[in-house]
Amino acid sequence: MEKVAGIGGLFFRAHDPKALGNWYLQHLGIALTPTSEGGAVWQQEAGPTVFSPFPEKTGYFGDPTKVWMVNFRVHDLDKMVAQLRTAGIEVKEPESYPNIGRFARLHDPEGNPIELWQSA
Repeated sequence: MEKVAGIGGLFFRAHDPKALGNWYLQHLGIALTPTSEGGAVWQQEAGPTVFSPFPEKTGYFGDPTKVWMVNFRVHDLDKMVAQLRTAGIEVKEPESYPNIGRFARLHDPEGNPIELWQSA
């Protein structure tokens, strides 16, 4: 069976796509889709990717109207959380899970849930 090689993009609706894209670039370092020839796309590091549908009524994402959550791998969760908090972004206290790692949750300016993961 032929299988996909990985996730090639994440596309979602936004009230203000330009402002939201700039927020992701400024606070998480995710380069936006190039608008000119020769522009570079965001290059992520190789590593694990979890693909997991959740029950429709899950409370894990926070706002029940949100149907997706993105999880970003980070090298140093404490530094990332401190950086975001310094920028005035509310981040929940990190939680630890044995053999999996540490997680911290936040929301982008449009209320979309984000989870940061430092693997064990």
